[in-house]
Amino acid sequence: MDIFIAVLFFAFSTTITPGPNNVMIMSSGVNYGIKASLPHYLGICLGFPLMVLLVGLGFGAVFEYFPNLHQLIKVLGVAYLLWLAWQIASAEPKAIEKGHRKPFTFWQATLFQWVNGKAWMMATGAVAAYTTVTGSAVFEVLAITLAFLLMAFPCVGIWLVFGRLLRNLLKSHFLHRAFNISMGLILVLSIVPVLQELWQFYFARAV
Repeated sequence: MDIFIAVLFFAFSTTITPGPNNVMIMSSGVNYGIKASLPHYLGICLGFPLMVLLVGLGFGAVFEYFPNLHQLIKVLGVAYLLWLAWQIASAEPKAIEKGHRKPFTFWQATLFQWVNGKAWMMATGAVAAYTTVTGSAVFEVLAITLAFLLMAFPCVGIWLVFGRLLRNLLKSHFLHRAFNISMGLILVLSIVPVLQELWQFYFARAV
């Protein structure tokens, strides 16, 4: 029980803090509202625990044998996040209102976890820190997955609701555009740790 409580605290602290998922769901709340953003919200809340489960049950071992594959996914993830950052920053309020821009679907948000650098760090970090050699690996992984599942709904939900509340304040076209540009820049900043890791993997070792 003590370990599970510790995992809950870990899940809360890592899920509530800013990252690609939270920045994007808040942006979705501002641009599309809560109802239209629910598939995106559910994709995060269910997709990330599923990722933790699969990584904990051995999917991550594949990348131990094929580290270049893991790095390739990170490169693709960075490229995709940069594209998303541009999409968010360049989103015109009028284009959104006319339906020219759409929020993430459930499956887009679910699959996004696998190219999200912060999600990888959270999943692998939790499995490494809270599984033991002597314990039941399956039971421990299920407990970690449950902790993230329980924390995801309120933590991600706060960012979505906050985005919806901000929507009431961003009435002018200028403020709405400024918000979207700011969210795009923050999303780019969230990629910096992954870029540093890729630099270490590809370039620093060769020097």
